[in-house]
Amino acid sequence: MMHDDSAPHSPVAKTRLARVMGIGVLLACLALGACKMGGNGGDAEAKAKEEEKKAQETVPVEAVNVARRPIAASYSGTAPLEARAESQVVAKTSGVALQVMAEVGQQVRAGQILVRLDSDRAALQAAQSAAQMRKLEANYNRSLQLSRQQLVSANDLDQLKFDLENARAVNRLANLELSYANVAAPISGVIAERSIKTGNFVQINSPIFRIVDTSRLEATLNVPERELATLKAGLPVQLLVDALPGRPFEGRVDRVAPVIDSGSGTFRVICTFDSGGLLQPGMFGRVKIDYDQRADALVIPRNALLDDENDPAVYTVRAGKAARVAIKLGYYDGEWVEVRSGLKMGDRVVTAGKVALREGTEVQVIVDPVPDKPAAKKVADAKSEGNKQ
Repeated sequence: MMHDDSAPHSPVAKTRLARVMGIGVLLACLALGACKMGGNGGDAEAKAKEEEKKAQETVPVEAVNVARRPIAASYSGTAPLEARAESQVVAKTSGVALQVMAEVGQQVRAGQILVRLDSDRAALQAAQSAAQMRKLEANYNRSLQLSRQQLVSANDLDQLKFDLENARAVNRLANLELSYANVAAPISGVIAERSIKTGNFVQINSPIFRIVDTSRLEATLNVPERELATLKAGLPVQLLVDALPGRPFEGRVDRVAPVIDSGSGTFRVICTFDSGGLLQPGMFGRVKIDYDQRADALVIPRNALLDDENDPAVYTVRAGKAARVAIKLGYYDGEWVEVRSGLKMGDRVVTAGKVALREGTEVQVIVDPVPDKPAAKKVADAKSEGNKQ
């Protein structure tokens, strides 16, 4: 019996129909897989873009920990150094300089002979007055003996006595003039200037040397009147001079002039320093007077402060974000500033990158003295794993 394969219910037709349906299902699955793959690729790309945008919004900053250290309250100012004592050496008599015995830069002591002048005329006058004095002394002694015998009147004896006293005064004056031929240093110090040479004729009262006492120098500060109650004599002082950078010198407040200048509203504080052979008058100095000390103050770097003196604040790093914190300040000491309230130990303050920050800005700390514990743990685990291998 013959079968018609084209009939709808024939075995051959059913087999063809099954094959077509299988191919359709396979194509549908392939299309669905392709759609899924396309969808996953789009999600990954969006996620990468989101992470890139987030990274661009993160601000790199430098931060340090709030610390404890000693801090000093101080007043700082500038002033030139001045010699505590200075003298112009002048000739007290006229004459030719026979010998000059001091040079510029030489250390001299008080009473040391610096110049010898021609003293012949003064010596002759002293000898003449001495002879006259001795003559009158002899006459007076003789008349005194005669007066006991009442051979000389009391009036004549008194006259001889007065003449003798006058002669003695003339002799002392002549000897004084003779001593002026040796020009001596009135103070101890260093010869700063010399205006005489051997053989010069020196006029009376003409300056020939300038001596400066450099063993102790002074710096006078004009301090605002608000500091009058804090700056007292005896306080320690630190000095830095431009001529000797990086080398501090110690001194003290020697005296305070408590009179306020009505024009400037300042008073004078005089500080003294031992030169140590290095400091010289005229050097420009930066003076710092410490008037209070705190041994364990909570401090931050001065460059962590935001640019608002009326409302002091800093940015701290909390959970990877910037947080603006208002603080109350205490003493300033160089690059450090004391924090009286608003921060605590363990806080981290931003020192660089503050301009780009706002409240809640995500930050990445690129300088941090506190090690990142998770990162440190990863390094330790890696080392341990390497040792095992």
